[in-house]
Amino acid sequence: MSPVHPSGEAATARAVVDDHGLLVEWNEPARRLLGYAPGEAEGRPAAELLVPGGRVPSPGPGGARWSGTVELRRRDGHPLSLWLLAHRRRHEPGGGWLVLAPLGSAPPAGHDRLMRMATARSPCAIAVWDEDLRLRDVNDAMGEVIGLPLERIRGLRMSEIGGKPEADALERRAREVLDTGQARDVRTRLRAGVEEYAHGWLVRLTPLTDGDGRVCGVSVTAHDLAEQDLAQERLQLVNEASVRIGTTLDVRRTAQELADVCVPALADFVSVDLLDPPADGAAPRPDTLTAPLTLRRAAHRSVTPGCPQALVEPGQSGLYPAHSPQAACLVSGRTTVRTDVPGPLTEPPGRGRARAARADGLGVHSTMAVPIMARGGTLGVAVLTRYRRPEPFTPDDVLLAEEITARAAVCIDNARRFSRERRTALALQRSLLPRTLPRTAALEAASRYLPAARAGVGGDWFDVIPLSGMRVAMVVGDVVGQGVPASATMGRLRTAVRTLADIDLAPDELLTHLDDLVVRLSRDAGQEGTTGEMGATCLYAVYDPVSRRCTLARAGHPAPVMMAPGEPPREIKLPSGPPLGLGGLPFESAEIDLPEGTVLGLYTDGLIDSPERDADSSRRLLCTALAGAPAAPGSEPAPFSLDDACARILHTLLPRGGAADDVALLLARTHGLPASQIVTWEIPAAPALVAEIRRQVVEQLEVRGLSETAFTAELVVSELVTNAIRYGEHPIRLRLVHDSATLILEVSDSSHTAPHLRRARTYDEGGRGLLLVAQLTQRWGSRHTTDGKTIWAELSLLEE
Repeated sequence: MSPVHPSGEAATARAVVDDHGLLVEWNEPARRLLGYAPGEAEGRPAAELLVPGGRVPSPGPGGARWSGTVELRRRDGHPLSLWLLAHRRRHEPGGGWLVLAPLGSAPPAGHDRLMRMATARSPCAIAVWDEDLRLRDVNDAMGEVIGLPLERIRGLRMSEIGGKPEADALERRAREVLDTGQARDVRTRLRAGVEEYAHGWLVRLTPLTDGDGRVCGVSVTAHDLAEQDLAQERLQLVNEASVRIGTTLDVRRTAQELADVCVPALADFVSVDLLDPPADGAAPRPDTLTAPLTLRRAAHRSVTPGCPQALVEPGQSGLYPAHSPQAACLVSGRTTVRTDVPGPLTEPPGRGRARAARADGLGVHSTMAVPIMARGGTLGVAVLTRYRRPEPFTPDDVLLAEEITARAAVCIDNARRFSRERRTALALQRSLLPRTLPRTAALEAASRYLPAARAGVGGDWFDVIPLSGMRVAMVVGDVVGQGVPASATMGRLRTAVRTLADIDLAPDELLTHLDDLVVRLSRDAGQEGTTGEMGATCLYAVYDPVSRRCTLARAGHPAPVMMAPGEPPREIKLPSGPPLGLGGLPFESAEIDLPEGTVLGLYTDGLIDSPERDADSSRRLLCTALAGAPAAPGSEPAPFSLDDACARILHTLLPRGGAADDVALLLARTHGLPASQIVTWEIPAAPALVAEIRRQVVEQLEVRGLSETAFTAELVVSELVTNAIRYGEHPIRLRLVHDSATLILEVSDSSHTAPHLRRARTYDEGGRGLLLVAQLTQRWGSRHTTDGKTIWAELSLLEE
């Protein structure tokens, strides 16, 4: 049976029934209750004690306990209705059931005193209010919450004791409990006793009823939720910090987000000061720092308008002595909390003593300096200050501040790494792009390159490449990806385009070779036989000022726009072509005539990609911006500045905060060479006529005022024409083209065999012609055409 308590054993009748239904134990109170002595009851079936036909309650869920009223038969034969409680004895030897019957409900002597003692010493605040909601009694805990002696406030209402709207609302809820007899739970914020600030409470209002069930009062139990509310607030603050801090990859913006999260939730003023990053990019460790320290203010925030505590503005630096919280925190590498607040730094330049005096007058009483550390390095320090909130920083505040600062430190470090990589990529990008565009007789050009505002630097590029015969190539491209790898790939492709342009490949052939290069680069970028993710788009155009024709081809790139004189801008219809890097797909060229003064616009997709409009709307807006202001009625439109047009286009199409992707823009205005600067001869297949050709060339040079180059030009013409007659195929044509700076001599024939320099031996009679041409000219070369080849040589007309 259960442990024996002699003083209380008479209050409970006990019996044990084994698994076979036999009574195995029977105590003295059971004998007094039913009249059976232990010797008579033990060993007999328990069912014999039941009134025949009486109901026996069944065990509840799990079969471990049952209870209910049972009709028993006393020894004298009289029935007895009794409430029983039975427990399954799973862990007792022999098992069975323990059956209990309480013998009386009258409280023992001293019960009221025990109840009062328990209630008075209970940690829960308890108060009793009568049916008029007048205070009758409180325990010790409620007395501390109210903060007034019971003998002074007994008989007062809740609203009279509290004197605040919260107390009025609580009294209204208590009245509802009296009226309905239903208990209620109320969450409220109250100031307990002499506390200076309110916090959360859970108030349970329970109706008190008499023997007849009439509600005659209300019991009020108050549970202090300050710790729970504080924990919830801290959890919400940590969650808010994870959402609000690190929304961008900007260091100062991230530091400002840290300050904004902590004010006013954790401090009245927060300053974030960072160490200037070393040149190698590695953040210093605490053991390498010594006071005084120079820190740069990244952000601050105050509950007081104007931030009077801030003696350093964001972007400025200050010198922090050894006694300052900033220096002490960074040198030790640990959070420091102080209630004695020394001056944080020496007086910075440009700050008057009046402002420092106003800051001292705020009554700062507690500071906490938290190091901003990430990946083993020290980035800076966040200093939290309290002067309006009366309570000092607690250990829980320290843990919370360290948690938030640790999250911000990772974001600041990420932003610094991104900024460093962005600067590197941007420097590489700008070093690979042309610093200035070449001046040519074929066209004038202007360009713009803008990196993405928030993303990494991409691989957009542009170029203007002078070709032979005063032709000029224009190229705009875009490498997939961002950062240093994209910039490096862009540099490779730009160099490849220049190399391929020098051998005068047609635009579609050049893109084919460039596509092969991207495929090889992509294969080299892969690992273990895989193919790396690399691709690009490109637009390549060649303009000939003699024929005033432009040949274009594109590889997945946006089509250019053109604006001929007197006509509105329009998009040039070109075969789109596949992007570079797919391999094995053909590219197509298209030729268009460009009148004198036509403006071409080549660009990358960052210019027209916008979440606010579709690509077609952006192209129409581009054409409108290129056209500029319409000319006055009856007047000819004046040529506009290409630089102004570039600025106008960027201002019109790009959002105010910058583009989401890199933007490259190239504008070119074409010029044609007049017929007076071009002379062409058809050369017969007669070596004896070479002398006559030389004479005619000299005459043409004298007519054009270029007689100073006549001797050199005569020798070059003689060698090129002689080689064409001897080794080439008819028809043979000689063309002389010049402008103010360059004289170009071109000899074309139908043979596709290109000449090359060779080393002539001492006694060889030939083999020195092209060597002589190379020595006498500024540059020379050959290019293949659809009809054969052209050998060309350039002579400078400018004085050395």
